Amino acid sequence: MKGTTPLGTRNEREAANWVRGMFGRVAHRYDFANHLLSFNMDRLWRARTVRRVRHVLEKPDARVLDICCGTGDLLLALASRGKGRVVLGSDFCHPMLTAAKDKVTKRNAGAVLFESDALRLPVRDASLDLVTVAFGFRNLANYESGLRELLRVLAPGGTAAILEFSQPPNRAFASLYNWYSREILPLIGGAISGSKDAYTYLPESVRKFPTATDLAADMRRLGFADVRYEYLTGGIVALHLGTRGNS
Repeated sequence: MKGTTPLGTRNEREAANWVRGMFGRVAHRYDFANHLLSFNMDRLWRARTVRRVRHVLEKPDARVLDICCGTGDLLLALASRGKGRVVLGSDFCHPMLTAAKDKVTKRNAGAVLFESDALRLPVRDASLDLVTVAFGFRNLANYESGLRELLRVLAPGGTAAILEFSQPPNRAFASLYNWYSREILPLIGGAISGSKDAYTYLPESVRKFPTATDLAADMRRLGFADVRYEYLTGGIVALHLGTRGNS
């Protein structure tokens, strides 16, 4: 496994810096662009993720962290379901984290935010029951390091949920989706956010990301147990779940 490789970057440090800067430039219009470009399907994808991990959220002492939390949409959904407990959220892009903080404050949500690289979380080993990431994993500079970090912070029996864009398994639908993401998405996303390069990067990063089958295989190889995944909306998105073994 490798990691994201934005055009012009030569190593993991440069890739991480590029991603951080890109998200900082689009943070002010990120939510609007996402909802518009996904036809509001992104809300349904996050809701599905929350339903799939509700068995953890329903535990009164559950310890939950949403990494790469961006502007906080999944974080807020988790917090609303996990009444009476603190849900943590982290991101390494300060403007995105600021937007998330504004939402958390406005809604009086039970969430605590901190700024951190998902590859080096300031979290104790085996201390969390659930770690989630929505549309941020493919932006990591090193996917294997990201999976290993998830395993490190999960307690035995803890669950990881990775919601990420994927390649539809149906070839005809994949061709249509790829055309939309290459031709339409950069134009609309660029016009809304003022950063066309960000929405040119999106389809390229999806194309380079492991397939759902390959990501599941990598999770198993690195030590995740009970790994499974499901396609959403024809395979535009895949939701992967895995647990840390009891050893």
